[in-house]
Amino acid sequence: MTTRTSAPDTDGGTAAAEETVATLAADTGRWLGLHAGRLDSLAGRAELPVTPRVKALLQLALLCRCWQRAAPDDNALKPVLSVVEQAWRRPDFPLLLTHSPDSARPFGLVWAALAPAGTVTDARRGVLDRLSADGYLTPRRKSPYLHLGTRFYAELAGIAHQLASYEELYACSMLARADGVPVAELDVCQVTDTVFYLSDYGFRDTGLDAEARERASCVVERLTDHCVREDAWEYAAKLLLAQHCLGSDPLRTPSGTAALGMLAGARSPDGSLPGKTARGRAPASAPPQQYFRWAYQPTLVTALTTLLLANARRPVPVSASPTARRTR
Repeated sequence: MTTRTSAPDTDGGTAAAEETVATLAADTGRWLGLHAGRLDSLAGRAELPVTPRVKALLQLALLCRCWQRAAPDDNALKPVLSVVEQAWRRPDFPLLLTHSPDSARPFGLVWAALAPAGTVTDARRGVLDRLSADGYLTPRRKSPYLHLGTRFYAELAGIAHQLASYEELYACSMLARADGVPVAELDVCQVTDTVFYLSDYGFRDTGLDAEARERASCVVERLTDHCVREDAWEYAAKLLLAQHCLGSDPLRTPSGTAALGMLAGARSPDGSLPGKTARGRAPASAPPQQYFRWAYQPTLVTALTTLLLANARRPVPVSASPTARRTR
């Protein structure tokens, strides 16, 4: 059985779609305010493996950063931000970042970049100094995708780096090379994260010229259609945000309105998204701690997307060339 609903009615305007976005933003934000504290609670530390729990807290910090910029006076932000601030003040948090050797350095960089105001400590400086000393902020053997993310977070952290320009990294990205590639062969996270890093989640222009932006938008819309057909809720939410970051209005595109309708239909009565996909939704019998693990990430992604759409401040696109303006 599909959970897809009809898309919001856009005849004569986008009022219905805007109302859907506002409702989803309020519901998902409220659910996170009620439940995100589990990540840094005694129960959460006992129930959740270290590395996924740390990753979830880093994702929550990114949400708070965007939320503070888009809607700083939103009272619903306060309980979510308090979870992040509490976690960042824990003296053992830097040690948790190193629990998995494969993720220690990227986690450390993201942790330092997303430190909330008032939580910056000598430990943060130490993490950044070690990343510089061991060459992590140089190109080395990173893939273009990992290279791009490292550059984005290094700049947020305010640390010097020797990483390639956004223009070079975009040219090597999956998104730039996706014309004609079947959608099933595209990695949604690589495509959307490329857009998010170029645009700082919609708070700046991507730097792409009109032609490159149009090609990227076509790829993202094709992927959105595909994810709607597959009832892939979390990916559809990411792609809605990517459409916005590329300068489109996803409340007016057929793929965007279909994805929005799908998310509205997938939402549980408590405001959460009960899984990443319709096929992978949490069973009705799931106890609260298990349900949290199923619902947390898709609910957070939907909250991020709808909060930014509801409080959109669209950057002005650059003119015809160069392909990307931020080259240093």
